[in-house]
Amino acid sequence: MKINRIACIHTDFPTKFGIPRQSGLVKELAGTIIFEPKYRNPDAFRGLEEFSHIWLIWEFSESARDTWSPMVRPPRLGGNTRKGVFATRSPFRPNPIGLSCVCLEEIEIHPEYGPVLHVTGADLMDKTPILDIKPYIPHADSHPEAEGGFASRHKEDRLEVEFPEELEEKVPESKRTALRGVLANDPRPAYQNDPKRVYGFGFAGLEVRFTVRDGCLTVCEVVPEI
Repeated sequence: MKINRIACIHTDFPTKFGIPRQSGLVKELAGTIIFEPKYRNPDAFRGLEEFSHIWLIWEFSESARDTWSPMVRPPRLGGNTRKGVFATRSPFRPNPIGLSCVCLEEIEIHPEYGPVLHVTGADLMDKTPILDIKPYIPHADSHPEAEGGFASRHKEDRLEVEFPEELEEKVPESKRTALRGVLANDPRPAYQNDPKRVYGFGFAGLEVRFTVRDGCLTVCEVVPEI
């Protein structure tokens, strides 16, 4: 089977650390999808503007392995509990394919890149390859009665965020709400709980550093990313 990359998405995350664990958790996170030249025909996008949300099918390009394991350790469960790989959204799969539902904000006709999709709510690293796009169909894709397994037990997990004003002002105003959402969702692996440890991740050209103690995340430094 031959699968072609049709596009790549540009986001504010240069590395995997800090990215929300699921799409839609931080609705303000913006992404821009730019297509490969052979897929820039406007006819391929006709009618897409009628949909508010789309599915992105993409490649775990930074997590590919030559081998796979039938059991994985979901970080949200502390990194010690094993679950079957098909009961998780682990990137270490037989085929490194991801699935995300995002909000389609705009279809821009760019003078150089042709149709460009502006989306929000994405959980993808910058330059992640996009393999396909499909419309989200509410009456078929939404199942409010569905059971979420072990993932549902952690859906309300949030941290209180203390972000000193002088540090928050270093972040572009249009990015602040999204960054607060990322921090509140706790970027750390669940098995790391050292209150003295300083964590950090790249976001929108900045390095954001923080500590976590007793359910409160405190931003301690915001510096330009090296």
